[in-house]
Amino acid sequence: MKITLSDKFLRPFVAEHEEEYMQPFASVAYDLLKSGKGQGNDFHGWVNLPVDYDRDEFKRIKAASEKIKKNSDILVVIGIGGSYLGARAAIEFVKSPLYNNLKKDTPDIYFAGNNISTTALTELLSICEGKDISINVISKSGTTTEPAIAFRVFKSLLVEKYGLEGAKDRIFVTTDKARGTLKKFSDEAGYETFVVPDDVGGRYSVLTVVGLLPIACAGIDIDELMAGAADAREALSTPSIKENPALRYAVIRNVLKRKGKTTEILVGYEPYMLMLSEWWKQLYGESSGKDTKGLFPASVIFSTDLHSLGQYIQEGQRTMFETVISVKDSGAKFVIPNDPENVDGLNFISGKELDYVNKTAMTATLLAHNDGGVPNIVIELADRSARSLGELVYFFEFACAMSGYLLGVNPFDQPGVEAYKKNMFALLGKPGYEDRKIELEARIDK
Repeated sequence: MKITLSDKFLRPFVAEHEEEYMQPFASVAYDLLKSGKGQGNDFHGWVNLPVDYDRDEFKRIKAASEKIKKNSDILVVIGIGGSYLGARAAIEFVKSPLYNNLKKDTPDIYFAGNNISTTALTELLSICEGKDISINVISKSGTTTEPAIAFRVFKSLLVEKYGLEGAKDRIFVTTDKARGTLKKFSDEAGYETFVVPDDVGGRYSVLTVVGLLPIACAGIDIDELMAGAADAREALSTPSIKENPALRYAVIRNVLKRKGKTTEILVGYEPYMLMLSEWWKQLYGESSGKDTKGLFPASVIFSTDLHSLGQYIQEGQRTMFETVISVKDSGAKFVIPNDPENVDGLNFISGKELDYVNKTAMTATLLAHNDGGVPNIVIELADRSARSLGELVYFFEFACAMSGYLLGVNPFDQPGVEAYKKNMFALLGKPGYEDRKIELEARIDK
């Protein structure tokens, strides 16, 4: 594995012996995951997924992606949470946040069903006018409100545009193996279906068909993505903090929390890391935010956010630390031109690579934030290739599981997510929620 963890900007805040004291607890957390005895063990399938996945379905994913690439201008991916964040993060990280605007031989990819916005839906429908469209709906049950509404709309659009038979070739369903409304309906309608593994939770599902089909449609090599994850799985197969950087990352997070650091800020220095940060926030927020425990996961993109949140990070409450993702080779080159008149006074950087300036800004910020009392962990990647991303995905998933067990929570459930759904169903008049509706309306009217 090429990922490295640097403690150069951490040492003033966490001593080496503090990490060493955590080794016995780290070993227990590691054993809980590897032995399958930890809480949430029904959802440990992601652990061996990089080497133990369905090869036949993998071939079908590739075949479906080639079909979509040939007959579609647009692929609409319908899903919420882990059903879309991983795929979107991968496409923007490996390709570009401007992927849909680039010249390419792959379809534009838009994401729907992750909100209940009238504006977002109608704008996407407008974009789809006059274009050939395919959809990939991702839902275990098929009854989650946000994606279910979007699927209704886009299914009707495809049937109207291509007819019932024509729509069948353009609707791809990722759902439960045998149960659920969506599975039953898809089988009856004759749609091609793919399986969300029973033992992989949504936020850990990017390396399943949930993420792989949209990622493949963007022209990203999913073999390389899985190979990177397999590299990480092998490299992280040790309970030693000194030899396992993901386990060490989990330990450092735990130590910093004990020192009163309640917020972790994931820092990227490239716009293509924005959606990766969103995926990371769901992974860590849902996994650890329970039983009144867990760090609050936040994110920034520097240097942009240095001009908005920089002041607070530098001199605000000392309750935070930063985890910085540094990519050694971003894959692009640009030399800053010389201005004979030197109007902006920047000729001292003329002829320098723009990436060099960006990395210098990162070093300067690390030093400044350290001086301001903010610990920094630096995670270094070789490049933004599919293989490197596969490593990073597995690294964060593994560290997230370890962090949960070190906290004493189940990192694979999300009981709190259901609270708003029950209230929404009641207020919208869903059958079976009558008593709750009366109670909520009484509270609203007070």
